[in-house]
Amino acid sequence: MVERIRRALDELEPPVCPNCHIDMVWTRSSLVAPDTIRHLFQCPNCWQIAETTSQVKVIVVPPDKLTAPVFRRVA
Repeated sequence: MVERIRRALDELEPPVCPNCHIDMVWTRSSLVAPDTIRHLFQCPNCWQIAETTSQVKVIVVPPDKLTAPVFRRVA
């Protein structure tokens, strides 16, 4: 999950504050849905908050492709 958020943030350009006309600073990101990440930005001058979303590709792994540790009974 962290890797998906990091990749989405790398592709994102910070918004410009409508009051100060400077680039906003990234504050945090959160996974809203399996394919949507919400990014919050804040202006360092007037503290106004802006929100953007980015879409990520959902990776589905079939149950037979999942790995699990093999437990062996000790005799």
